[in-house]
Amino acid sequence: MRAKQTDLTHGAIAPLLLKLTWPMIFGMLGMVLFNLADTYFIGKVGVKELAAMGFTFPVVMVISSLVLGVGIGTSSLISRSIVSESYDTIKKYSSEALLLGLSIVIIIIITGQLTIRPLFRTLGASEEIIPLIHDYMSIWYWGMIFVVVPMVGNNIIRATGDTFTPGMFMSISAIINIILDPFLILGYGIFPALSLKGAAIATLFGRGTGMILTLLVLIRREKILTLKLPNLRRITRTWGKILYIGGPATASILITPLSIGIVTRIVAKFGEEAVAAFGVVSRLEMFSLIVVNALGSVMIIFAGQNWGKRKISRLQNGLRTGSLFAIAWGLILFVISQIWAQPIASLFTDDAEVIRITANYLIIVSFSYAFQGILMVGINVFNGINKPLPSAGLTALRMFGLYIPLAWLASIYWNLSGVFWSAFLANIVVGSLTFIWLYRYLKKQNNDQKFSINIQKVSV
Repeated sequence: MRAKQTDLTHGAIAPLLLKLTWPMIFGMLGMVLFNLADTYFIGKVGVKELAAMGFTFPVVMVISSLVLGVGIGTSSLISRSIVSESYDTIKKYSSEALLLGLSIVIIIIITGQLTIRPLFRTLGASEEIIPLIHDYMSIWYWGMIFVVVPMVGNNIIRATGDTFTPGMFMSISAIINIILDPFLILGYGIFPALSLKGAAIATLFGRGTGMILTLLVLIRREKILTLKLPNLRRITRTWGKILYIGGPATASILITPLSIGIVTRIVAKFGEEAVAAFGVVSRLEMFSLIVVNALGSVMIIFAGQNWGKRKISRLQNGLRTGSLFAIAWGLILFVISQIWAQPIASLFTDDAEVIRITANYLIIVSFSYAFQGILMVGINVFNGINKPLPSAGLTALRMFGLYIPLAWLASIYWNLSGVFWSAFLANIVVGSLTFIWLYRYLKKQNNDQKFSINIQKVSV
């Protein structure tokens, strides 16, 4: 099994992180293009359909985050165990993680189908838009079975040190979705124009292909899954280990889409064009920060192995390297947004008001992307060292402590731009706090380790 041969505790840090990150970039790029393609082609149908997509975005993100949290917990558990546990133990961890993900998805499908209309009414969707939302979500929920296996399975593969294979599978899923979108959404040739239903069906085919490919690797190449059911006590113990990280990680991830849902409700008072624009920029941010997000996924593995071997100084250097990269990438995004905000917004709609609002958001918020990147690197390091609560706390502070209250006040006493400045301020404050907190924590751990070693030398 290749997993045991991957050691991230030696070698130059920057080249190693780059080697692991670039395949993840292409995979995550595929997933973001997945969403952007849906937004692009739905924007060609009309503003109401685009607004409907805007309302579905936070809900889709919430549900995906539940599964992703299990994947993060699995990745953290396996990356910390891979150099010390037996192959049979890793195999059981992997199988039990997938079983946990499938159990969660069954609950999501049943609950989701029963709550589409009341949920989106609560989010502020009008009676005119709700049928459009129902067309999309009633199909999308059934496709969750195709989401859980690739999401958890790819984290298992990634934890072994193979970031190329998951990235390739994610890209293939996205390519299939992008190819099918214009045929199923707009209608070409023998294909009828299905609008939002077409976007959901294209998603099912893309995700389904990813699930098949992931299972083939897990079963045939890695031989890391077993059909033998363990006893209830063992399942409970493994699920507990996964959820110790995955629970707070899920809460941390959920905070963002839940907050976007709340902010969408705040933005809705400014009209359908504002909701449509906010849906566009939410997806654009996913695309813009994809490189840092990929690095963050790698930092879980890097931090887990180095923390496991108590290489604290190396972990500090890795944090500095990752943060410097986040700053550099954020400045690039800032320059791009200042120069090309309006042309970028024009890619998704012809509506002048939606374009204006989208461009305004990018111009205001883009400078803070460097700090948001530092936050993303830092919370993944916290997860990797088995400290999930700070990650959830920092994310909660950013969204519930700063962004939402400030956005609510701005919507009353200022205007829509005030909501955007709220995001700007929240990113800068919490990004700075994340680096300071984590670096000081690691520095203390390093000093304590050195003190312990000196005491042992004196004793000898």
